[in-house]
Amino acid sequence: MIEFALIAVCAVGLLAFGLWIPFVIAGTAIALILATKGASGLNAVGLVTWSSSNSFTLTAIPLFILMAEILLQTGLAARLYRGLAQITRVLPGGLLQTNILGCALFSAISGSSVATAAAIGTVAVPELKQRSYPMRMAYGSLAAGGTLGILIPPSIALIIYGTFTESSIVKLFAAGLIPGLCLVGLFCLYIAVFGRGYVHASATASDTDRSGGSVLTDVLPVVALIALVLGSLYLGVATPTEAAAVGCIVAFAIAMALGEFSVEKMRRALHRTTRTSATILFIVIAAFLFSFAMAISGASGALTDFVVSLELSRLAFLLAIAAIYIVLGLFIESIAMMVITVPLLMPAFAIYGIDPVWFGVFLVILIEIGQVTPPFGLNLFVIQSVNDADYVDVVAGALPYFAILLVMVGLLLAFPHLALWLPGFV
Repeated sequence: MIEFALIAVCAVGLLAFGLWIPFVIAGTAIALILATKGASGLNAVGLVTWSSSNSFTLTAIPLFILMAEILLQTGLAARLYRGLAQITRVLPGGLLQTNILGCALFSAISGSSVATAAAIGTVAVPELKQRSYPMRMAYGSLAAGGTLGILIPPSIALIIYGTFTESSIVKLFAAGLIPGLCLVGLFCLYIAVFGRGYVHASATASDTDRSGGSVLTDVLPVVALIALVLGSLYLGVATPTEAAAVGCIVAFAIAMALGEFSVEKMRRALHRTTRTSATILFIVIAAFLFSFAMAISGASGALTDFVVSLELSRLAFLLAIAAIYIVLGLFIESIAMMVITVPLLMPAFAIYGIDPVWFGVFLVILIEIGQVTPPFGLNLFVIQSVNDADYVDVVAGALPYFAILLVMVGLLLAFPHLALWLPGFV
């Protein structure tokens, strides 16, 4: 119990000083090492830092980020949304459906919830305002659609989860695909039912003047890129890192072929990729250090013994975990939350017979819920900030999707094969 008190005091104290999350994680880990092993325990810090970052699997992260940034900076993401708008405007809900489908397709490139919400939100809101769509529903669909970024493969969150649990990244990607598509279907169904009576938007001249050929030019290149990346993974032709590298090259070629490339756009894409990758990998290194500190201090074993002593059923344990993650999601960024908690929970997987691949998908959906839960859901702030929206409108629009995500959690508990069926074929 002394170790947990020390962790709580250090974490709260460092957060109170306004330190960034990776510094809080690393600082708490170092304090725990010093308290339990003394200064000699710090000799392992360099080794842990090197071993945690010297991973071929983690090299996929900056490559997937670069692929998404190329599409975003060269305007291909805007072209994708424009093309989807022509296809979906005849559906109940019109462009609100485009928000979900656009987020789903961009999720299959970016691997990031925040990047997906920001990219599609920036493109979509001006179009929606021009056509007098109800903005509460629009903001909610964008905030919820953005959550798909960490579930639909390739998911950066699942890559990091796989490095901690030593699970197959390809199997994790396969496990996230069907639940991700189920969420897309549930989101679209909600819009079709409740958005039908709201939408009174008429087509503009730019809508009617565009030919089917131009629509295909907007949509097909990105769809082909997604098929190439995911197809090479699922067919066993390429590792995640190799697939991401090929995706970067193809994204670059698409931008060149469509005349969207410039040196300045590429510079911005590389700059943003470097910043984002450094942020993520810093969190990963700090989390591995925290995991090491928990192990050598005996805190991990004590936590496992405590969980066992509660004699919870498997369902009760998973529901308790769900409640904890939903609360944590209000305050902590998704990747930081994952890397702090997963090492603590891993010993319980064997006790309760939990498949690590299934739990990865379960965990990601819980993180998604936290991202659209007021008052501190991250995606809510993203949509509010990139569009200068009223925060109350964003929250009101996102609340129905909170309920839909809870339904998805229930479906995954009741039908675990939603996440386990496809990995069986990989």
